[in-house]
Amino acid sequence: MAMASNKKQCFVCNKDKIIYPCRGCSKEFCFDDLTKHLQNLNEDFNTIINDYGQFRDQINQKQPFSSSMKQIDQWEKKSIELIQQTAQRYRNILIEKGRKDLDKLKRKFDEITGKMKKVQKENEFNESDLNYFKDQLMKMKKHSENQMEMNSNENSQIFIEKLSRRVIQKLILRKWRQNGSTICGGNGKGDKLNHLSGPGGMFIDKHRNIFIADSWNHRIVRWKRNENRRTIVAGGNGRGNRLNQLDRPTDVIFDEQNNSLIIADYGNRRVMRWFLNTNQTEILIDKIDCSRLTMDKFGFVYVSDCEKHEVRRWKMGEKGEGTLVAGGNGKGNQLNQFNVPTFLFVDDEQSLYVSDFGNHRVMKWRKDAQKGFVVAGGNGRGDNLNQLNCPEGIIVDHEGRIYVADRENHRIMRWCEGDEEGEIIVGGNGKGNEPNQLSSPAGLSFDDEGNVYVVDWGNHRIQRFDLMI
Repeated sequence: MAMASNKKQCFVCNKDKIIYPCRGCSKEFCFDDLTKHLQNLNEDFNTIINDYGQFRDQINQKQPFSSSMKQIDQWEKKSIELIQQTAQRYRNILIEKGRKDLDKLKRKFDEITGKMKKVQKENEFNESDLNYFKDQLMKMKKHSENQMEMNSNENSQIFIEKLSRRVIQKLILRKWRQNGSTICGGNGKGDKLNHLSGPGGMFIDKHRNIFIADSWNHRIVRWKRNENRRTIVAGGNGRGNRLNQLDRPTDVIFDEQNNSLIIADYGNRRVMRWFLNTNQTEILIDKIDCSRLTMDKFGFVYVSDCEKHEVRRWKMGEKGEGTLVAGGNGKGNQLNQFNVPTFLFVDDEQSLYVSDFGNHRVMKWRKDAQKGFVVAGGNGRGDNLNQLNCPEGIIVDHEGRIYVADRENHRIMRWCEGDEEGEIIVGGNGKGNEPNQLSSPAGLSFDDEGNVYVVDWGNHRIQRFDLMI
């Protein structure tokens, strides 16, 4: 504050005195009135600090989306059991969104209060500072109100109704025709191109071409969509261990990036790559009792070893023993053990699902976990809805539902993680070769339209069960 060189009229008392200008409001005061003016500013500043403190307490006491959570809970109780997993998923989304919103608001709050404390400590504030902090407080309150607006009963109800419709459309009504159609084979055991013999795993590419491990014919065959013909694309040169031969291949992956097949060459204890354009081959992994294999979105190859009761992972091109990702603690039924692991599935989070054939269960191992947990079966061998009998092929959909080829029960089941029982989606009508029957199903897959494909091992055929719209 600079002293005036002559007397002027005070803004408050209107008397001619030595006056002092205030930089904040650009008004001029006598000494006494300036002192009072500064005291009033200080009182107003303390009032704002108290308002910030009250707002902070309100933030800490708020429960994000509490009204929506109650609505979800009510909706969940009235819905059938299939919706429960989705309800929990959306609860987590709301909680996470609310937490992020509150964290962001608290960070902003801390930033502004830090500035306030600094200004107050330096005793350098004026009307401009005061107005700035008032404006910031109003903005934060408005932002908080907007974030919490969906807690109103009307908006919450709209959210629940939309969620219910979406779940019903995508999940509840997801049923398949019970009579399947034969896509490949079905002409008895044989080695002609219209035959399959002991088929194992299969792979469906984005064009709906089907690659099949035709195990007992020691070959991989491809069935092209809409062409109704089969082509031998690997092996087919008799049983053997040469680089152009296979010995009881059990599974196959199509690697689109390299236009090649990755094959579990079980009888030769190796995993092979077979380039489709050049017919060149190479051994990727050697000396492994490779039961089944899969690949994640990052290009890592996972192989189940049915003799060591473990699953290992290799980066493409990596040699050696790979990385142990599940099992490896000997044969057994503990949560860190397997009893003949077979089919595999890896989700987008690199969680690994394993068909634990001899323990009649499906296990899930999260990335880097030391043990897994049961997501299907695990109640001994049997045909009840809470049991499996030698499970094989598995798929996990985008909603986390697990589809299992229940081999010796001759059915395909769907399980929701956390459910005590599964449900039969196709088969389950006894062992047989009728359109609504299966015989020891093995491989399992979906196409891009949601139709289910089953390697019907005992009938030497591939069955397709169409999704009912």
